[in-house]
Amino acid sequence: MTTTLSAHPAESLADKGATVELVDVVKDYAGHRALTGVSLTMAPGEFIALLGPSGCGKTTVLRALSGLEQVNGGRILIDGVDVVNTPVNKRDIGMVFQSYSLFPHMTVLQNVEFGLQMRKVDAASRRLRANEALEMVGLGELGSRYAHQLSGGQQQRVALARALVTRPRVLLLDEPLSALDAKVRVQLRDEIRRIQTDLGITTLFVTHDQEEALAVADRVAVMNAGNIEQIGTPEELYLNPATSFVADFIGLSNQLDGELDTDTGTIAIYGHELSALGAGHAGGPVTAYVRPEDIELADDGIPGTVVSTSFLGSVRRTTVRLGDGTLVAVQHDVSARPQPGDGVHVRLKGRPASARPRAS
Repeated sequence: MTTTLSAHPAESLADKGATVELVDVVKDYAGHRALTGVSLTMAPGEFIALLGPSGCGKTTVLRALSGLEQVNGGRILIDGVDVVNTPVNKRDIGMVFQSYSLFPHMTVLQNVEFGLQMRKVDAASRRLRANEALEMVGLGELGSRYAHQLSGGQQQRVALARALVTRPRVLLLDEPLSALDAKVRVQLRDEIRRIQTDLGITTLFVTHDQEEALAVADRVAVMNAGNIEQIGTPEELYLNPATSFVADFIGLSNQLDGELDTDTGTIAIYGHELSALGAGHAGGPVTAYVRPEDIELADDGIPGTVVSTSFLGSVRRTTVRLGDGTLVAVQHDVSARPQPGDGVHVRLKGRPASARPRAS
């Protein structure tokens, strides 16, 4: 049975989100610099996703903000107050982790009440607030159950309710959906976004799943090697990547040899000229990043041979080997059905592309 959330969130859980600022935050682990001077500002009620490959530092940022890690430099401000030396339980932050970490000997309701109990909230008030939180996450009827009697998705909802019940000004989510199956993950990510919007809690969401980040966040911060490469709306990151790393990491890109002309700000690729995005380096040979949807099958153009083709529902993606051996992915309408071995032509649509100097 599918569990849905209450259409009317409990008003008593809502509170104004905080302004969060990380200023040149540095973190070292045994001589290794995990964060190299991270700066990030979050507006009240904003939902920001930290996205990047394993080891890039995104979870370290979250743990530094929560107080679980002491930083080696920089400032962390919540509503203008530096909390670098403030303990975890004094930062007014709610946290949800990949592991549900529910107490097995407690009922669902008792698990949600626990944080309030530690804050010395009286029994009647904490019972009321815990029930409100469970109603919000769609588990109002399951308060008497134990963790082992719940599905993975239900357990993660309990963890979310437990984080919300203390009425935090900041909510931190560390890969909270990665242990769930695909269908439940999509459903729960949308529900988390709806709750966050209703309550107005400033939220930092750590994930390695770019679809997840692009689907729910107001802005996405892409991390690489301990720092933020670019932060912007999902549309900005996808359409105007500031660096070659972002272009390669966000979405699927073809890597094509080209020649950058800094005077005109264009890249020449197979006789086509494309505007260069964020070209801050010298002209000459470059690797250009061109999206599959920015290449089309055509009656004439660059000749090649179909290697494979895949039906993706609303579109089809076909891989073509060009005459020089380069493989390009072309995203096109499903009405075109090229077969492996077919001779075809491809053409660049002329949309701007990101580039980096070509390795010698």
